[in-house]
Amino acid sequence: MSEELKKFRAQIDRIDDELLKLFNQRAALAQQIGHAKGTGVVLRPEREAQVLQRMVEANAGPLSAQSVTQLFIEIMSHCRALEAPLAIAYLGPAGTFSEAAMFKRFGSANRPVSCSSIDDVFRKVESGEANYGVVPAENSTEGAIARTLDLLLQSPLRLCGEIMLPVHQCLLSREVELKDIQRVYSHPQSLGQCQNWLNANLPQAERISVASNSEAARLASEQPGSAALAGKQAAERYAVATLAENVEDDPRNTTRFLVIGDQDVTASGTDKTSLVMSAPNRPGAVHDLLTPFASNGVSMTKLESRPARAGLWEYVFYVDVEGHQADAKVATALSQLKQIAAFVKVLGSYPVAV
Repeated sequence: MSEELKKFRAQIDRIDDELLKLFNQRAALAQQIGHAKGTGVVLRPEREAQVLQRMVEANAGPLSAQSVTQLFIEIMSHCRALEAPLAIAYLGPAGTFSEAAMFKRFGSANRPVSCSSIDDVFRKVESGEANYGVVPAENSTEGAIARTLDLLLQSPLRLCGEIMLPVHQCLLSREVELKDIQRVYSHPQSLGQCQNWLNANLPQAERISVASNSEAARLASEQPGSAALAGKQAAERYAVATLAENVEDDPRNTTRFLVIGDQDVTASGTDKTSLVMSAPNRPGAVHDLLTPFASNGVSMTKLESRPARAGLWEYVFYVDVEGHQADAKVATALSQLKQIAAFVKVLGSYPVAV
């Protein structure tokens, strides 16, 4: 070993020793803060968002902003777990994109609670079996997840955060050649995200919808002539080979997940507010619903309609706006909206995903 290499390694060792001391100092302070709060609330999404934003702004490289963000999410996760590991419900089984979203937001020092359906995620959080839940809300290719929207309308839970997860689909199979694949299993959303690739490369294969991509990978690992569309984490879990990577039709394919919980999140400084509303049955009513946001300078980032359960051809509108519901402009707009809307439910304010 050269003297120069020895010198570099010695410097790294000294830095690692210092990092270990600092990590433990941070953890001890986090424990003291937990004891001082005395509220039983372990997670403060607004505070964590501020920490991540400050670290990204202070980062001079060579680490990327994404790397810095994930490093500090892990640090905060392990410090938080000293108070009490959070139970996080997600749409399972293990190996799904929902699990990947959970780890991206909460880190690895938690207790994952795998659920068989989106309904079950809501039930686990509502019953107190889980502290928070992670549910898919919309995909950039396939659009909104209807069941999630419907449950948000019905549930007393509030939105506590969002997660933007780039979704890269892989073709997994025991087979070694595409010509030997007779059927492709996947979640309906993933089949939709990859339909052009499937048309071009596996036009003869039957496409079979299953409950999750993880289940698709399990089936592909057991059945000759089968393949699955799933993520790399599913390939690792079921020890099945990856025949092709990044087979999604749009390379920017992203799924937005929402964090649900029994908690109101205070303002972080970079927030989003979600709500659902309906219009009275009269001409121009929908236009009137949008006026309070425009007149108060509140930017709307999403408007999604869904059939209401109340009656035939009646609709509710899901809206995302920039800002926290406690911000003056947003609060004024919401107050005006409640005076003219047939129904308004604020689903929650939360930090914008990093």
